[in-house]
Formats: sequence, C-alpha cells, structure tokens
Amino acid sequence: MNKALAVILAAVMLDAVGIGLVFPILPALLRDVGHTSEIATLLGVMLALYSACQFLCSPILGVLSDRFGRRPVLLVSLAGAAIDYVVMALAPELWLLVLGRAIAGVTSANMAVATAYITDISSEGERAKRFGYFHAMFGIGFIIGPVLGGILGDVWVRAPFLVAAALNGLNFLLALFVLPESRPGTRQARFDWETLNPFRPLAWAFSFKTLIPLMAIFLLLNFVGTVYGTIWAIFSEDAFGWNGRMIGLSLGAWGVCHALAQAFATGPAVARLGERGALVAGLVFEAGAMLTLAFATQGWILFAMAPLFALGGVGIPALQSLTTRQVDADRQGQLQGVLASLVSLAAVFGPLFFSFIYYGIRHSSPGMIWLVAVGVYLLALPLMLSIGRVPAKGRK
Repeated sequence: MNKALAVILAAVMLDAVGIGLVFPILPALLRDVGHTSEIATLLGVMLALYSACQFLCSPILGVLSDRFGRRPVLLVSLAGAAIDYVVMALAPELWLLVLGRAIAGVTSANMAVATAYITDISSEGERAKRFGYFHAMFGIGFIIGPVLGGILGDVWVRAPFLVAAALNGLNFLLALFVLPESRPGTRQARFDWETLNPFRPLAWAFSFKTLIPLMAIFLLLNFVGTVYGTIWAIFSEDAFGWNGRMIGLSLGAWGVCHALAQAFATGPAVARLGERGALVAGLVFEAGAMLTLAFATQGWILFAMAPLFALGGVGIPALQSLTTRQVDADRQGQLQGVLASLVSLAAVFGPLFFSFIYYGIRHSSPGMIWLVAVGVYLLALPLMLSIGRVPAKGRK
C-alpha cells in the first residue's frame, strides 16, 4: 500500500470516528441546551439538517477540488470542522447548536473529496479494491466512534465534541504535513460562480446517458442500506426480545464483518467477476441475507447471517469504480460530489420510508420489513441489464 493511500485512509477513519462520536450524546445535549425533555422533533430536525447540508455541499466541494486541487479543499474543510466542533462543545444556546450541526454537515461533505483523491492515485483496475478499503475504514471508524462517544458522554456530555475537534485537528495536521496533492488545481476543470449552484453538478451528471443507470442503482443501494440503522434495534426487540447489550453486540458483529469483506473481498471479487459481476454478486448476497432475516424465528440467525450480509458489501465499491470510468479525470471530484449527495439524499428519505412501513407491520409481521427492502432492490434489475452495455468511457 503506497504512502498517499495509507494517509488518506487513515484520515477517512479518523473523520468517521469524529462523526460517530457525537451521535450517542446528541439527545442528552439537546435536553441540556434546550431545557426540555421533548427532544424527538429537535433531534429529527438536526439529523435532517445535517444530511441536507451534506447533500447540497458535496457537489460544490467536488467541483472546487477539481479546480483548486484536493488538498486545499480538504484542509479548509477539516479546519472548519475542528472549529465547528469546539463551538458546539461550548454552545450555550440551542440555535448555536443547530447552526453547528448544519456546518458539520457542510464539512462532512469532504468525503467526496477523499473518494476523488483515491480515484486520482489509482488505476482503473485498482479503484474498486481501494474504494473497498475506503468504505471499510469509514465503517471501522463509525464502529469505534459511537462506542467511544457513549463512554465519554457518561463523563461529560460535551466531551465527545471536544474529542471530535481534536481528531479533526489531527486530521488537518496529517493532511498539511504528510498528505501529498493528488491532482494540482488546473484550469482545465471549468469553473465559474454558477458552478457553486449545488444542483448544476447533478444536472451535469444526469446528462450522461451511461451514468444515469449507475447513479440510480447507487441511490437504490444506499436507500436500502438505511433500513439497518432505522429499524434494526426495534426489530430485534420486537422479534426476539433483545436488550440493548444484544443489539449492540449484533450491530458490532455485522459492522466488523462488513468492514472486513469490503477491505479483503472486494479486490478478489472484481478480479474474478469484473466490476459488474461483483455488483451483481453483492446484490444477491445481501438480498439473500434479508430474505433469511424476514423468516428468522431465533436470534442466533441474525449472527449467522452476518458473513452473508458482509459479502454484499462488495457491491458499492464495484459500482463506484464503474462510475469513475464514465467521466474524464478533471471531473472526478464533481462526480464523487454527486455520488455523495445521493448518499445524503438516501439518508434523508430512506429512514422516513422504512420507519413508516415498519410502524404499520411491526405488531403483525415485523420480518416483512426485510421483504420490503428486497422489493426495493428488485427495482435495480432493469437498470442492471442496461449497464451491461456501459462503455469504458461514457459520453453524452
């Protein structure tokens, strides 16, 4: 593994730890700052605001990184995140905390720049494997972050924000002194102020006929992926009577297996099956795990399905690699920004969809939610057939 890849992956993991740190203590901090116990609506607003800002700003940061280079955009974003977390840690009023979460959503859009960086330093044949590393490191960081945040939050509810600020500061220093530039700013990447319209990169991406089915599949996969965080805890309570400890153990087991599969199975899968074949295999494995969960009658089945579910993780890195083949090198940042905005879009509407469905079926047949998720996956079948003709470099 080369130095540049190792550094950007370390930065991704640290960033994920910082993001995950604050999630367990947000409800408690809202009660403290808002002086109310009725925080469900506030929490929903803050989560939606975070994802909305990420959705709007990911394409913009991608465009800026194409024009000015990846490293400057990463540095500004990381410095902004560090300052923002300090402000939130010390926020005396609710409005300042809400503003801070909005800014956190803006700065978290730097993940688009990180994936563009990986695209820059990887050959087309290496990208799927390295995107697998990216998702694995983010997953590991997001496993560590909430655990650490819960522990620190028991000591002081604002402590996780200060630690998140320190991690972003460390990330800034790592990028400043160790991370080399992967693509210096170039005038070949067309830039004007109108480019800062967040919907313009989306319109640009959808003007590529070969990108449309790939992006639609990417959106569907991420949309379905929200089902786990949305209903896992309440489903396992309803179906198996699990307590918090068992829910945490199951999430940890699934998260570790998923990260390992993305890190070590993506490369071999793409080498053997090709990117399209690895994508199909990932969909089949994950759909198979969901079908099994739909009819599970005992809790141990959820643990047994963890490896099968994990192998589904090879799909998104393979798909992400396919998308990079469709645009030129000077637009990779813009493309990754668009993909990151689709992830945010799924994060806004996916939980609403699955929670609404589950509310209606939880008492009669809770396992049905997994059949609904598989049903959404079936929408990708006609799209999968169309990408069989995707050329090496897409054109309008």
